[in-house]
Amino acid sequence: MGQRKSIYLSKPRIPPLEESKWDDDARNLIEGWRKLNNRKEVINILATMANYSKLYNRWRVFGNHVLYKSSLPIREKEILILRTGWLCNSKYEWAQHSLIGKRVGFSEDEILRIKEGPDAEGWNSFESTLLRAADELYIDSFISDSTWEELAKKYNPQQLMDVVFTVGQYYTTAIALNSLGIQLEKGMEEFPEF
Repeated sequence: MGQRKSIYLSKPRIPPLEESKWDDDARNLIEGWRKLNNRKEVINILATMANYSKLYNRWRVFGNHVLYKSSLPIREKEILILRTGWLCNSKYEWAQHSLIGKRVGFSEDEILRIKEGPDAEGWNSFESTLLRAADELYIDSFISDSTWEELAKKYNPQQLMDVVFTVGQYYTTAIALNSLGIQLEKGMEEFPEF
């Protein structure tokens, strides 16, 4: 993919809602996330979603499937998520999932290689196919027959569906992160340069 200009906003268009202003629904949703992730602090995307707890509640169901209940092996799912974040120029998505990638065994070089795409040296053939699938969904909103056939050699129907919905979920998330201006948490690494 060619060079893109940065569209990262330096301040939020919709700021994270202070905890004292959360409604009961937002409080319950965020407390559930805290327990699930064993964390005290709240990340900016969730505090921002607290501004609209009805939307947050509905978005969370789909997001939780993709993030926690997907039929895809975690490494392969994170390849799709990171590539989608890169293609969408989403600093926040990239930073959060770089951390997740490192926790599940990605090296720094592998994470940075994701930005180079499916033809970069070092990927096995299936990982290249996953990257190609993310690229095709981003560019064409469609996985080509040849890429689909390669995916189907390894994946069952549920996994094939999870490929499509993983990229779709994180495309939707990336455009929300970018457009709402959700800021990186302190200490998060910056988006890699081209």
